[in-house]
Amino acid sequence: MRSRFLQRFTRHRLATISAVVLLLLALAALAAPLVESAMGVDQTAVSLLDRYGPPSFGHPLGTDELGRDVLVRLLYGGRVSLFVGLAAALASAVIGTAIGLLAGYFGGRVDDALMRLTDVLIALPLLPLLIVLSAIDPTRLGVPEDWVSGEDASLGRIIVLVALFGWTTVARLVRGATLSARRRDYVRAAVALGAGSRRIMLAHILPNVAAPAVVAVTLTVGNVILLESVLSFLGLGIQPPLPSWGNMLTNAQELVSTAPMLAVWPGLLIFVTVIAVNLLGDGLQDALDPRSGSSR
Repeated sequence: MRSRFLQRFTRHRLATISAVVLLLLALAALAAPLVESAMGVDQTAVSLLDRYGPPSFGHPLGTDELGRDVLVRLLYGGRVSLFVGLAAALASAVIGTAIGLLAGYFGGRVDDALMRLTDVLIALPLLPLLIVLSAIDPTRLGVPEDWVSGEDASLGRIIVLVALFGWTTVARLVRGATLSARRRDYVRAAVALGAGSRRIMLAHILPNVAAPAVVAVTLTVGNVILLESVLSFLGLGIQPPLPSWGNMLTNAQELVSTAPMLAVWPGLLIFVTVIAVNLLGDGLQDALDPRSGSSR
């Protein structure tokens, strides 16, 4: 089964290339401290004498408005942006899968209540809602000030907000697949043998409805990276000195005329990552669908 999946996936050439690109980006981001050490630079060190430096042997992509190495900051920004995208997508997938399983398996009032909640969240404009919630001071909600003032507070806030409001697509997909799986013979046999609802959902239904959830997660990663970039661009996302591709774009917006490459590099990485994630999701959908025989 695994070999058939790999065979179908590798026939999707764009998805295969996208997977390689994402793997290289992830490895480069993980290697950021090693690259920083090898180059002998400090991504937080300010050097006003080296502002707007051109590409050189010591600084392959030049330096920014504070004299910091652009390449190293892009790698550290990739760690943040990719982590936020993956963590938020996985968290929303867990919530959506649980709600979809419960709604599809139990049906009736449980299904009605959960799907009406889903409809309400779908009707809400996600980006304006995230902008409003990101601007709220968490200390007024009882969150300890030490957590709010921490370096990773803005990162955690985005993950939590996206997870709480971004699970609706996964929930609908899993619910539909659960409704279909509930009528299958293997589920009826498990019920006849006296298996409990929890065991049936986790052991019999969940493995057979995981495919749409996996595809939805890959597509959500790209959307979350875009949301993080937009929020950071508006000053409500990842806060300096923690770098992300989004806040690097924010810092470069007033420097487009004098140092355009400071905006081009993070923008290009966001574009490539989102396109690659979407193509990967397309390839996974074809590979997980046994009826798919197309090659690209």
